[in-house]
Amino acid sequence: MKLSPLKFRNLFLLILSLIFYGWGEPIYILIMLLSTVVDYFNGYMIDKHKDNKKIAKRFVIFSICFNLGLLGFFKYFDFIVLNLNQLGFEWLKPLGLALPIGISFYTFQTMSYPIDVYRGQADVQKSIISFGAYVTMFPQLIAGPIVRYKDIAKQLVHRDETMDKFYNGVQRFVTGLAKKVLLANNIGLLWETIHTLPTPQMSILTAWLGAIAFGFQIYFDFSGYSDMAIGLGKMFGFEFLENFNYPYISKSITEFWRRWHISLSTWFRDYVYIPLGGNRCSKLMNYRNILIVWFLTGLWHGASWNFILWGLYFGILLMIEKSFLLKKLEKSNALVAHSYTLFLILISWVIFAFDDFGNLLHYLRMMFGFEGLSFINSYFMFFIRNNIFLLIILCIASTPFIKNYYHRYIENKKWEILVPVLVVVGLVLCTAFIVDASYNPFLYFRF
Repeated sequence: MKLSPLKFRNLFLLILSLIFYGWGEPIYILIMLLSTVVDYFNGYMIDKHKDNKKIAKRFVIFSICFNLGLLGFFKYFDFIVLNLNQLGFEWLKPLGLALPIGISFYTFQTMSYPIDVYRGQADVQKSIISFGAYVTMFPQLIAGPIVRYKDIAKQLVHRDETMDKFYNGVQRFVTGLAKKVLLANNIGLLWETIHTLPTPQMSILTAWLGAIAFGFQIYFDFSGYSDMAIGLGKMFGFEFLENFNYPYISKSITEFWRRWHISLSTWFRDYVYIPLGGNRCSKLMNYRNILIVWFLTGLWHGASWNFILWGLYFGILLMIEKSFLLKKLEKSNALVAHSYTLFLILISWVIFAFDDFGNLLHYLRMMFGFEGLSFINSYFMFFIRNNIFLLIILCIASTPFIKNYYHRYIENKKWEILVPVLVVVGLVLCTAFIVDASYNPFLYFRF
């Protein structure tokens, strides 16, 4: 039974989302509202002038400049100023402004709307209430996934809110919460311990264990938030696209980026890579396009040189795979291809984790035995003994094994009665851990 007409449900969702955002960002909520109004106006004007592409294109350009200017000012102004200061331009001073929560996500979302209207891939939204509900939608506002307007345009007009969908949403939400609280936070403690160890207490295997721990932490942290967003969306009748698809089972870096942060990689593909020419150009220009996309992908993650290095690292790897390696990997032994991929991914997470190049190089040198460390020591054995069961669970949970087992043996069978019990137990455990834990980082807060 529907408690209200759709127009009031969108209004209710808008108000709820504004309260949710305003609770943490009472001032910066005005920035998000400004972004909403500006791109609603841009979409309207593009539709109004759809028969005159020259005028319509001006509003697309205005939208891109406005959104990138907004994002650039808050996220990158101080980064640019500090780097200019090091070059001698000391008359510029950093502003020290706090980064508005979720600005990297909602600026990309609002920017995609006028572009899609211009391309004819989405109809103009005549209701600013419905458009505002889309932009401010609290389930995915803070940590994604990036939800493009054209993917949920019809759902803003009509969506089914059923008890089955609500139940599935709760189940998905608790799954994501468990990923974050029970898995990511606990393995994150191991990473925090290892990467702050004094060098004499480190060993080569300990350094690699730390990289593995961070790799698990960032995956279960971010995919957990995505699961929670998708689950909350289902509770309100929305179907968001998946954002992760077991990336650690990949057999190439190319496959990894088809499975990791899917909403971001497809956004850059559709709005940057393809407009630049994609692969429909010379090999040299194609490599240029790849490097531009991955430079921007790294920069999107944060105002720090290590993120830019991280993006270019993947860009170069993808260029190498595209030129010759991918075909060889497809013909090679699966274990070899999988080991190659995980090895390079672990290196990438070390680059991602350290914003200080000195610390980054020091940690990499420890991993590869250039700091005179022993191969294994008592600290490594201690960490393994204390975390072996958690590591086994993380390895299993990184694969489709549990999902396949559920569909094969539990779903639609007599054991399905266990599912609501597991949901309740999971929620209770997560609540207990949140109340008791002092370590509860939000890794994607700065993005």
